[in-house]
Amino acid sequence: MQTEKVDALVIGAGPAGSIASSILHQQGFKVKVVEKEKFPRFVIGESLLPRVMDHLEEAKLLEAVKKACFQEKFGAKFVRENEICDFNFSDQFSKGWTWTWQVPRAQFDQILSDTVATMGVSVEQETAVTDIKFNGTDSITTVSNKNGNQKQIEAKFIVDASGYGRVIPRMFNLDKPSNFDPRKTHFTHFQDLKRPEGIDGNRITVVVHQKRTWIWIIPFSNGITSVGFVADPQFFDAFPEDATERMRAIIAADSTTKERFENAEMVFKPRTIEGYAISTKQLYGDGFVLCGNATEFLDPVFSSGVTFAMESGNKAGKLVGKFLRGEQLDWQKDYTEYMMQGINTFRTYVSSWYDGDLHDIFFSEDPNPEIKKQICSVLAGYVWDLNNPFVKKHDTVIKTLAQVIRGKQKRCS
Repeated sequence: MQTEKVDALVIGAGPAGSIASSILHQQGFKVKVVEKEKFPRFVIGESLLPRVMDHLEEAKLLEAVKKACFQEKFGAKFVRENEICDFNFSDQFSKGWTWTWQVPRAQFDQILSDTVATMGVSVEQETAVTDIKFNGTDSITTVSNKNGNQKQIEAKFIVDASGYGRVIPRMFNLDKPSNFDPRKTHFTHFQDLKRPEGIDGNRITVVVHQKRTWIWIIPFSNGITSVGFVADPQFFDAFPEDATERMRAIIAADSTTKERFENAEMVFKPRTIEGYAISTKQLYGDGFVLCGNATEFLDPVFSSGVTFAMESGNKAGKLVGKFLRGEQLDWQKDYTEYMMQGINTFRTYVSSWYDGDLHDIFFSEDPNPEIKKQICSVLAGYVWDLNNPFVKKHDTVIKTLAQVIRGKQKRCS
């Protein structure tokens, strides 16, 4: 069997893998990327956060993305019946980017992967990992292409950025159930002929349909808009089983989506994803590190998934580079504890969204401007800024603030 030798093998050519492979390539290492799918391929997760712009720039991918003219995103709007809460990324606590994009992921991911390939990184699509054997930190990975031809890749380190494929977690029994309640999402893309004029037609809108049910509306620059309903699984039981009929019925059940999308043409038959929240027993081991959704996926709300993918890809690329140069590093402190800081911060916000605390904060009658700036920074993805009280004390400050707001409302009623 043919054997190829590299410094680092990256499994997965999505955002995490592209960032990691570019960072490693820039350090002078021989990098190989294998990707099971053929790009472009559909994947959900279409609204970026400003934090990812730092990683696109550092990985030398920013200019290629700019050329695609994706829909620029300057903030987010939250709607609950007649109440509106608007966040503008230019009015945030943390220093950083004040805008990003809303992207059709198939096109976005292909741009990243293709750009990495033009840098000189070897990227093989339609190539699946079938076996991995570790010998200390060195590894031999067996891969198979679409024609069934096999070869082995000998690597000094593996970066698993395989997303929902979760190659190493599944192969080595590292998967762990999420502590979140199971949720379900039903979504499609619409020809958005009734898109409002101006900023309201271009920005992401999150609609509270019920306390634990919400809707994303993500417009793209090509006139298409992504619309998805996220809820407890039993919510969907009241609607038709047929995917298209179900989407039409749910759209008609909400006043915000009914007016705009009731008769709009769907670009593809609606899809359903459920039980997507998942975790892992460890983020690294001898000879490997996990990135992106191969680590943990929380929830679609707040668009944290791609941010974690790029953050982890960037961090892993730098740490693997140090390892390959023989430098000392502490994977637990430098990677696991670092990543978990951001993951746990967003975990608090996701939990607070579904238990209603964030609803009370977002739609309070007299919001504190400084507090809103601090929360805005979290929504922009700057969840590693420990100077921000709403990051540093995330596990207590949201609950306390919601209780204060509810107390004021009771006194005024």
